[in-house]
Amino acid sequence: MSTSTSPGVGTGIELEIGGMTCASCAMRIEKKLNKLDGVTATVNYATEKAKVTVPDGYDPAQLIAEVEKTGYTAVVPAPKRGKADGAAADAGAEDPELVSVRHRLIGSVVLTVPVIAMAMIPALQFTYWQWASLALASPVIVWGAWPFHKAAWANLKQGAATMDTLISMGTSAAFLWSLYALFLGTAGTPGMKHPFEFALAPSDGAANIYLEVGAGVTMFILAGRYFEKRSKKQAGAALRALLELGAKEVSLLRGGIETKIPVEELQVGDEFIVRPGEKIATDGVVVSGTSAVDASMLTGESVPVEVAEGDAVTGATTNAGGRLVVRATRIGADTQLAQMAQLVEDAQTGKAEVQRLADRISGVFVPVVIAIAVIALGGWLGAGFPVSAAFTAAVAVLVIACPCALGLATPTALLVGTGRGAQMGVLIKGPEVLESTRRVDTVVLDKTGTVTSGKMTLVDAVTEPGTGRADLLRLAGALEDASEHPIAQAIAKGATEETGALAVPEDFANLEGKGVQGVVDGHAIVVGRESLLAEWSMTLSPGTAAAKAKAEAEAKGKTVVAVGWDGQARGILIVADTVKPTSAEAVAQFKAIGLTPILLTGDNDAVARQIAAEVGIEEVIAEVLPQDKVDVVRRLQAEGKVVAMIGDGVNDAPALAQADLGLAMGAGADVAIEASDITLVRGDLRSAVDAVRLSRKTLGTIKTNLFWAFAYNVAAVPVAALGMLNPMLAGAAMALSSVFVVGNSLRLRGFKSIAKP
Repeated sequence: MSTSTSPGVGTGIELEIGGMTCASCAMRIEKKLNKLDGVTATVNYATEKAKVTVPDGYDPAQLIAEVEKTGYTAVVPAPKRGKADGAAADAGAEDPELVSVRHRLIGSVVLTVPVIAMAMIPALQFTYWQWASLALASPVIVWGAWPFHKAAWANLKQGAATMDTLISMGTSAAFLWSLYALFLGTAGTPGMKHPFEFALAPSDGAANIYLEVGAGVTMFILAGRYFEKRSKKQAGAALRALLELGAKEVSLLRGGIETKIPVEELQVGDEFIVRPGEKIATDGVVVSGTSAVDASMLTGESVPVEVAEGDAVTGATTNAGGRLVVRATRIGADTQLAQMAQLVEDAQTGKAEVQRLADRISGVFVPVVIAIAVIALGGWLGAGFPVSAAFTAAVAVLVIACPCALGLATPTALLVGTGRGAQMGVLIKGPEVLESTRRVDTVVLDKTGTVTSGKMTLVDAVTEPGTGRADLLRLAGALEDASEHPIAQAIAKGATEETGALAVPEDFANLEGKGVQGVVDGHAIVVGRESLLAEWSMTLSPGTAAAKAKAEAEAKGKTVVAVGWDGQARGILIVADTVKPTSAEAVAQFKAIGLTPILLTGDNDAVARQIAAEVGIEEVIAEVLPQDKVDVVRRLQAEGKVVAMIGDGVNDAPALAQADLGLAMGAGADVAIEASDITLVRGDLRSAVDAVRLSRKTLGTIKTNLFWAFAYNVAAVPVAALGMLNPMLAGAAMALSSVFVVGNSLRLRGFKSIAKP
């Protein structure tokens, strides 16, 4: 069973709904479920799923029974399998409803095309053409349109009317009128001619048949429905592709023996082998080996990441280098891949406020349209026009007013937009987030780990007179390499990159809080605070380049490490948290899309202003305690600003939750990700710009879809009621409006990131 539990809230149950044909269907099911005691439900037409919150211990069978009473089907989806071949099998299995619609469409096209051709081209109207039309059109109107008739009947028993009611009434009316004209009127007379007209003209009605209307409308609507269903399947492809990234099997290592097992049998704490070219089976920590890991499929990063013993690795990424032994730390639904998929699915199943508006309108639209059709029929008859003209106007109203495009306007755009975001490493948690991105005018950036790398890096080495830079780095780096301190490791890494492999110290001692000392290549070396060197009677010469660089670095908040050997101070090493290479570009892009960036940090003001100047941020709020970050966001909001907050640490979580839009770096703490509205899988700040741009683009697409759907219905219904549109053309226009909405949404798949690999 697909469930999730929140303390004090109840249990979340997901249902797969079958038989829905429009947004009105979704609205009806949602209303029925929400009438049950303690039940809160949201039904999404595009994803054909219901997300239901029920009291703990609630039997899902009650929900399924209620949906079935409404005339639809519901099942609790099978538990998600961990292995990729399961996901692949699910993706490969064709939707039975899609297959059924395709078969009906093919049959309807084959039978309907001759009917329409004969009705439109008088030259093809041979002596008994009308009876041939009846033979061809009858299977289409009865069998091809059967899903519409069946749904309309089920709705009628419930005292409800939906889009299927419109289709069933329109096609049935056209068919029954044609039968009347053929058997009881003069339409069955051999040699009868029936010219095709775009507008209506008065006639006695009994000489006209509308088989091409019933068959044509059925064919066009089946075509529209088929392409809608197929497009919805394509729109969810990003999520399915995400689920298929994982490995199928894993080489388990126990007691030195290697065994191949299915990946879902892997347990936390198990060690497994990953050879070059293989996918890492699950999230874990490298136990032994070094390699480069290609995470591009998951994060979009094009450059492989170097990993060694102690480094964390993510499931579904590819080992591009040497052999690794990895200890599993997270499996199944807890892995980053599974969490990404769940975030995408949750976003796609939710509803924005604009979607609720469209659903409400769709729910009342059908009875209003039926009333307009009746009024049109009565109006034409009352004005003295023939029954044929009145009937045709009423049928045109019924078939052109389908609310399908209205119902698809929002969910299809959400499907494609959130799916495209997942491909780019931008996970939008819910559709309501889209509204926030439109209004945001201020973006607050945490410094460490967001604007900067969050890791100490050796940025400079300045020597005393008579000492070479290479010697300073080589000897100090060799000694620091024996220490596990982050600053020591930063120095060792920087020294290795500049001088090559480092020597192994002959003697080593860690002086806690002060530094390290030892012997390298016969030299007694001390590395650490200036006070440590002073204990050995070693001091930096005043007025030298090293002394000046030390004062300047400390003024900017950087860490300075002094180095001395053989009784003499030899120079300094400067270590700092460096700005990410892409941060300045990201800040410029924020400004370009109308956002004012603010740097927020607990560091001292000098450090903060130095970083801000590097990336182009004018406003800085520094020396803020972790618990006070949320107060800063509240203050900005009180000033009338709509605030987006970007962070990655546990201390950022309250501020992320308080902000109008919270964006968490995916490499950050789980609690920060949980508190945010958007998760950025990559550590690149440009992803945040992409997130805002994509969200705004998706919202714009929704509004475009809604505008055209509303405009279409508002304009088309009066035209049809006034008898200015042939019912067959009305059916074609209705189907094309839905295809337009889906096609417009699918354009989001071409959204491009600002980041260039």
